[in-house]
Order: sequence, then C-alpha cells, then structure tokens
Amino acid sequence: MADGGLFARWPVIRQLRGQDGRGQAARSARTDALRPRVEEADSVARSVCPYCAVGCGQLVYVKDGKVSQIEGDPDSPISRGRLCPKGSASKQLVTHAGRQTTVLYRRPYGTEWEPLDLGTAMEMIADRVTRTRRDTWQQEHEGKVVRRTLGIAGLGGATLDNEENYLMKKLYTALGAIQVENQARI
Repeated sequence: MADGGLFARWPVIRQLRGQDGRGQAARSARTDALRPRVEEADSVARSVCPYCAVGCGQLVYVKDGKVSQIEGDPDSPISRGRLCPKGSASKQLVTHAGRQTTVLYRRPYGTEWEPLDLGTAMEMIADRVTRTRRDTWQQEHEGKVVRRTLGIAGLGGATLDNEENYLMKKLYTALGAIQVENQARI
C-alpha cells in the first residue's frame, strides 16, 4: 500500500503522527490552559514512600513551604516512577485537614481524649518503660542467666524503613526485650 500499509491506518498511529484530523476536535481552551501541578513548585525533594517495605522513590514538590504534590521518582531503581494507589495518595499524610497534629491522651478508665504537650507525653512514656523494665526484669530463669524482660515487646510496621527497624531492634534489645517482631516481611 502506498500510504504505509495496514499499520499506518491504525487510529493510534494516525493520532500520533497528527494525521487523523480528529485531534483538534477533541481539544478545548480549558485543555490547552492546563499546566502540570508541579510547574510552579519552589523545590523538590527525593523521598521514599512510607507505606510498605518496598521503598518506592517519590518526588515531593513544595510550594510556599507546603507539600503541593507527590509523584513517583522516575530515577528510582526500585519503582522507576510508579506508585501504588496508597503511595499515590500519600500527599494526604501531610496535607489532609483531618490529620492529627497534636498528642492526645486518654486517662485510664477515661472516655474522652485530652490534648497533651509532647514533652509531657515523652516523659510519661519514659517513666512507664523504665518502671515496666524494672518490675518485669528476669536475671535468671530456671537456673540459667537470661537478663531479659517479658514486659516489653516491639512490633515494627511496614511504614518503617530498614534503618528505622534496625534502630528499634537495637533499642528493644538494649532494654532486654526478646519479643521483637515486624509485620513487613517483603
């Protein structure tokens, strides 16, 4: 065939070559005015998706000191620019209006949450860890030296990266905890 054969007659080929004639009919002024969401970003930072242990690369765009867009990083050897639905929606972790930004505490037998400053919350946690370790410490068990506590356990999550999980394991081991697990087993 003189026009390039059957292959050249495929609609997608004609559209890519601009020979279809219907391309302009599908355009509008609104379509022509659209711009990429990242076009006006002040800066971009490379990051890692926090949702699982795969570690997909992300590009975090910032405008006026706030996250304006998060996209897959095409230079990431792990994800090559692709994100799953959770990773694609990760912008909401930092921008959603319903995001909790203060420490809340519910007293024992309480029915309501009350705000608590971070320093007080950290002191409460440290006191409880210290007290639990002291009260549940086992130097020996069945005649063998074990130096452990069964009163503290750790469960890491899929949103933690390898380095964070490593540090948590070191912390729990230093406390004498032997029940340390992680749900991210990829």
